[in-house]
Amino acid sequence: MTALTPDLIRATHDAIRDATILTPLVPATRLSLQLGIDLHLKLENRQHTNAFKSRGALAKLLTLTDVQRQAGVIACSAGNHAQGVAYHATRLGIASTIVMPEGTPFNKIKATETFGATVITYGKGFDDSVQFTLDHAAQDGLTFIHPFDDPVVAAGQGTVALEMLDQAPDLDTIVIPIGGGGLIAGMAVAAKAVKPQVEIIGAQAELFDAVSAQVNAHDTHFGGASLAEGIAVKAPAAANIDIIKTHVAQVLTATEPQIEDAVFDLLSAEKLVAEGAPGAGLAVIKNNLDHFKGKKVGLVVCGGNIDSRLLSTLILRGLVRDGRIVRLTFEIDDTPGQLADISRLIGEAGANVVEVIHQRMMQSVSLKQAELEVVIEARDAEQVKDIVATLRGHGFRLRTDQGI
Repeated sequence: MTALTPDLIRATHDAIRDATILTPLVPATRLSLQLGIDLHLKLENRQHTNAFKSRGALAKLLTLTDVQRQAGVIACSAGNHAQGVAYHATRLGIASTIVMPEGTPFNKIKATETFGATVITYGKGFDDSVQFTLDHAAQDGLTFIHPFDDPVVAAGQGTVALEMLDQAPDLDTIVIPIGGGGLIAGMAVAAKAVKPQVEIIGAQAELFDAVSAQVNAHDTHFGGASLAEGIAVKAPAAANIDIIKTHVAQVLTATEPQIEDAVFDLLSAEKLVAEGAPGAGLAVIKNNLDHFKGKKVGLVVCGGNIDSRLLSTLILRGLVRDGRIVRLTFEIDDTPGQLADISRLIGEAGANVVEVIHQRMMQSVSLKQAELEVVIEARDAEQVKDIVATLRGHGFRLRTDQGI
């Protein structure tokens, strides 16, 4: 069997270079100032199909025989590997079938079909879909392209590290999200060959911490759906685990609220659309700032294919956490002009009214009063305090969901 070696990764880089994007490695200026570290982001969300997975997919497709190309390929993926296989297979004139778990975000299914693949939905997650995919491959004579348990695929992912250390040879640490382990295995082998002293740190979602459990000797915590569905893998490849144990300094985890907060940080501070997997990477950095101080840190923003509806909700929740969207609940006399006065005062203060709920029935106030809920968007939490003080100064009785 082919071994994942530095020579294989370098040869793979030569093979895929002309058909992949040399993605930028950029300083995370605002986040570095906020966190007090020197953070740099490898923007694989700008790769073909907006994820690093297209590298490994192309690497594998280029190794197929003419007979295998004629028969076609099949893959099982929650989205990014699927799109990478579909895009490059179509570009190379190879038919592709993709098995995607039930519940995969619609944007990922649609994008995969747009790239030319036939999509079949089956199973509740990647691990449930693998056997079905293997059976389908055997039945139709298709070549199965595994998303992470394949040294050629992992070599394609490892080319990310070659580029990062070429772009910034003085990187001290590279933080890499982990699902099945293909990305971190390939990158660790490549990085250690170029710069043996570079530190590699893995990041996982706490809900899918299979690699952390094996490396750090603890029980797994599988359960529930993760925002980082791209790395929600229960059974990582054994070969990748062996490489991680040899080359990776630490494997750390992040909770779902921490991942959500980190995705919001990448969007609001760096104007980058990122999915949950790189959010796990940033969350791990935020959780361990003392470890990263004084180091030049690289984070792989491995994908940007987050569902647009999920992203819109995430943004609103982030604004609520930042105190920029607040619900004000008033007890007002049920007389004309009250809402107009409240809206005028909020507007004069420079805030925006997002939603108004005015009800008389389902409440605990007296019959001649009404409860009014006004959701406002303000510049920051301090402006909210000023607005609340102004409203109270004009005689309005109110409370906020932040206890102001």
